[in-house]
Amino acid sequence: MKTFSQSLKLMGNNFTFTVVAENNSIAQTHIETAIDEVRRIEKLFTTFSESSQTSLVNANAGIAPVQVDKEVYDLIERSIAISRITQGAFDITYGSIDKSLWNFDKSMKKLPSKEDALKMVHLINYNNIILNPENHTIFLKEKGMRIGFGGIGKGYAAEMAKALLIKKGVQSGIINASGDLTAWGLQPDGRQWRIGISNPDRPQDIFSYVDISGKAVATSGNYEKYILIDGKKYSHTIDPKTGLPISGIKSVTVISANAEFADAMATPIAVMGIKAGLYLIDQIPDLHCIIIDDNNKIYTSKDINLN
Repeated sequence: MKTFSQSLKLMGNNFTFTVVAENNSIAQTHIETAIDEVRRIEKLFTTFSESSQTSLVNANAGIAPVQVDKEVYDLIERSIAISRITQGAFDITYGSIDKSLWNFDKSMKKLPSKEDALKMVHLINYNNIILNPENHTIFLKEKGMRIGFGGIGKGYAAEMAKALLIKKGVQSGIINASGDLTAWGLQPDGRQWRIGISNPDRPQDIFSYVDISGKAVATSGNYEKYILIDGKKYSHTIDPKTGLPISGIKSVTVISANAEFADAMATPIAVMGIKAGLYLIDQIPDLHCIIIDDNNKIYTSKDINLN
C-alpha cells in the first residue's frame, strides 16, 4: 500500500486529497470521487452563482421563503445551533457585511468608523433566519440579509467527501481543505497521520505536532489574510457584533471528531477571546483547541498534549 495525493482549487480554496491505495489507478479513481463530491457541494452553497440555492435564499430576503434541499436545510439548522452555543460569535448571516466596509484583497488605509461598522452589522442576526421543517423552506426576515457558508462549508465538504470514500472502501486518507482537514485510518507504515501546528509569524515553521488519525483539525489565523494600518495587523476575522476585526489572537487551532464542527468553531473562538473561548471549548466533549496570542503565548484547552 502507498500514499497518493492530488491538490487543486475548489470552493475558492486549495484542497489536497490523500488516499492510501494499492496503486495510482485505484487512488486516482477514489480521488476523482472525492473531487466530484466537493464540486457538487460547491454548486449548492456558493454565493458566486445566482442559480445556487444559497443565492436564491439571499435574493428572496424579506420577500418570500425559499424551498431548499434537505442537505442545505440541515446545514443551516446546524449552523444556527452553533450560533446559539457561541452566542452569535459564529453567524452565517455575516454575508450582509458589504465589501465596501472590509475588503482584505485591497489596500485599506484606515479602519471604518465604529458607527459605519455598526450600521453594516444590524442585518447580521441568525435569529432572523426562519426555518420551516415541514417543507424545508428558509426565509431571511430582513431585506438585504445574506447568508454565506465561508465559516463552515469547507469543513462540511471535507467531511462529506471522507464519508463517501469510506463507503467506497478507502480505509485511510486525509482531506485537507486549505487548513481544515479530516484524517482517518493509518499511514502505510502503521503510524498515525500527524500534522504540524504552524508558527503564525513564520507559517513554514512548525512548533508542535499533533496525531490526528480519526480526528479533524481547523485553523483560523491572522497570517492568512490581514491588513496593516499604522503598523498594526488586523485580521480578516470580523466580530459580527461590532463589524470590526478582532485583535489579540494570532491563531486558533481546533481539534474535533468532525471537520464541519472544527471549521465552524475556529473563528468564533477567536472572536470570543482567549478566556471565554477556552471556557466554551472545555464544556464541549471531544473538542480541543490551541490558541496563540499576539505575544506568541500559547494557551491550550484541557487534555491537550503538545509534542
